[in-house]
Amino acid sequence: MATADSPLSLGSKSIGKLLVQYSVPAIIASVATSLYNIVDSIFIGRGVGPMAIAGLAITFPLMNLVVAFCTLIAVGGATISSIFIGQKNESRATDVVNNVMTLCLIHSIVFGGITLIFLDEILYFFGATPETISYAREFMRIILYGTPISYIFIGLNNLMRATGYPKKAMISALLSVLVNVILAPIFIFSFKWGIAGAAFATICGQFAAFVWVLHHFLSKKSFIHFQLSNRWFTPSIIRRIYSIGLSPFLMNVCACVVVIFINKALLDYAGTSGNLAVGAYGIINRTTMFFVMIVFGVTQGMQPILGFNYGANKWDRVKRTLSIGIWLGVAITTVGFAVTELFPDTISAMFTNDETLIGIAREGFRIYFIVYPVVGCQIVIQNFFQSIGKPKLSIFLSLTRQLLFLIPFLIILPRHFGTDGVWASMCGSDLLAAIVAAATVLVMIKRLNKRFATLSPINQN
Repeated sequence: MATADSPLSLGSKSIGKLLVQYSVPAIIASVATSLYNIVDSIFIGRGVGPMAIAGLAITFPLMNLVVAFCTLIAVGGATISSIFIGQKNESRATDVVNNVMTLCLIHSIVFGGITLIFLDEILYFFGATPETISYAREFMRIILYGTPISYIFIGLNNLMRATGYPKKAMISALLSVLVNVILAPIFIFSFKWGIAGAAFATICGQFAAFVWVLHHFLSKKSFIHFQLSNRWFTPSIIRRIYSIGLSPFLMNVCACVVVIFINKALLDYAGTSGNLAVGAYGIINRTTMFFVMIVFGVTQGMQPILGFNYGANKWDRVKRTLSIGIWLGVAITTVGFAVTELFPDTISAMFTNDETLIGIAREGFRIYFIVYPVVGCQIVIQNFFQSIGKPKLSIFLSLTRQLLFLIPFLIILPRHFGTDGVWASMCGSDLLAAIVAAATVLVMIKRLNKRFATLSPINQN
C-alpha cells in the first residue's frame, strides 16, 4: 500500500495535490537557480562594468554546452528511474542512480578538460572581442574546473526529485543559491576578485549542494540509494539515458548555436554599440530565463507524475497532468510578458546604470516579449514527450523553436531591420514553434487514446 509520502502515491493521489507537492519545490528551486544567475549578473554589472556584462553574455553559448552534457544524463536518468518505480522495479531504478553517478564523472572530466585546452579559441568563435575576451576567459576557466561538482549535483538532484524527494531537491537548490548570493558580493566587492569572484561563488554554492545530494543517496534511509552490489555501468541503461536525455541535450546545443548567431548578428548590425548590444541581450536572456525556469519547475514537478502513471498505464492521469501543466505554463509566461512590457527600464537598471545599454535593452524587451505567453505552452508540451519516453518528438519540438525557425529569421530579418530584426527573429520563432507543438500533441493524444484503451492499469498495492 502506498503511503502519502511514498513515490507509489504518484498513481493514486489527486493530480492537483501531486503537482503542488512536486512542482512547488521544483519551481522554488528553479526560481532560486535563476535568481542567482541574475544576482551574479547584477553584481558583475554594478561591480565590474558594462563590458563585463558583455563578456558574461559571450559565455552563454559555452554555459549552454556545459549544461547540455549534464542534462543529457540528468533528465534521461530521472525519467527512466520514475518509469521503473512506476513498474515496481526498484532494483533497476537503483541501477539508474549508480549509472548516472558514473556518467556524470566521465562527462565532466572529458568535457571540462577538452574545453579548458581550447578555451580562447572557443570564446572567440562564440563572439568574443578584444574588449570582452579577458572577462569571458576569467569566468569560464573557474566554471570549467568545477564541472565535476556541478555535474554530480545537477544529475543527482534531478534523480532525488524523480525518486520521491521533491522537497529535498528544492533544499539542495536553495542551499546552492544561498551560498552563492552570500559569497558573490564578498568575492567581487570586498576581495576585489571581479568576475572571477562570481564564478568562485557559483562553484562554492554548487559544492554545498553537492555534499547535500551525495549524503542523500549514500543514506540507506532513502527510498532509492547507492548500492555497491548493483551495476554502475550498464550499456542498456546508458543507451536509454542517452535516448531520453537527447532532447534536452539538443535543446541546449541548439541554444548554444542560436546564441552564437544572435551575438554575431548584434555585433554586425549594432555598429559601434555592438558590445553593448551583446550586453543588452545578456540582460534580456537573464530575464527570459527567469520565467522559463519557473515553467521548467512546473515540468520538473510533472515529470515523475507523468513517468510513473505512463509506466503504470494510467493514461487519464497522464492527460490530466498535461492539461494542468499547459495552463500553468501559459499563465507564467503571460506574467513575464506583462512585467517586461510595462517595466523594461526598471529591469535593465538593476543590471547597469549605462543609459545606452538600458536603451538597447528596452527596445529588445518590447519586441521579443510580444508573443511570450505562448512559450509556456511550447515548453510544457516538449517536456511532456520527454517525460513519457518519446524523445524523438521532444527533440523535434526543441529543434523547431531554437533552430529550424530561428536561424532563418536571424539570417534574413537583421539585414532589413538591424538589431530590431534580431529581437523579432526570436519572437517569430516562438510563435511558429508553439503552433507546431500544439498540433503535434493533439495528434499524439488521439493515437495514445487508442493504445491505452486496450491496456489495464498496473496495481501498485
